[in-house]
Amino acid sequence: MNESETGLLLAVGRVVAAFDTLGVDYLVGGSVASSVFGEPRQTIDADLVARLFGRHAKPLFERMCKEFYADLPAIEGAIQTQGSFNLIHLETMTKVDVFVRWRDPFGQSQFARRQKKSVGQTPPLELFFASAEDTVLAKLEWYRKGGSVSDKQWRDLLGVLKVQGKTLDLAYLTEWASKLGIADLLARALEQIDLR
Repeated sequence: MNESETGLLLAVGRVVAAFDTLGVDYLVGGSVASSVFGEPRQTIDADLVARLFGRHAKPLFERMCKEFYADLPAIEGAIQTQGSFNLIHLETMTKVDVFVRWRDPFGQSQFARRQKKSVGQTPPLELFFASAEDTVLAKLEWYRKGGSVSDKQWRDLLGVLKVQGKTLDLAYLTEWASKLGIADLLARALEQIDLR
């Protein structure tokens, strides 16, 4: 494991420890999740989805502000709007983006299907991850929101589809892709790796 990956896990571990202390459900998504389920790639930031309420804002800020750049109004705003905020780990300059997405049906489905995995070494970190299917769906959403031009997002989701292959729940993928308005992108991805 290289230095940036060690720094990333250190930062994620600190944020997750705060969530655990405050009783906040979370899951790891984004490129960290796609590297766990698909083809590993170096990433310098992490995406977490957290079930945060207004009562968590100040205690979370107080726990984070010594080790991280954290902004209380940004945390409060993200909780109110189901938006996002970031925390920057000062020792490693690693950015952790926290998405407060759990009220919508897809957010709820992601939490219902999250999976615990061990990552890293000495000692390994036990984290909750979005499922492989939800990682693909979230990547497809980001790909569409970004104008369908991000090679990184596309490569990440193809990696998960290739590695997971026939173990994927294609019915779940198809149903949610339709609900999220990304069925065309899913069809294109499945065709590209011949998984229809």
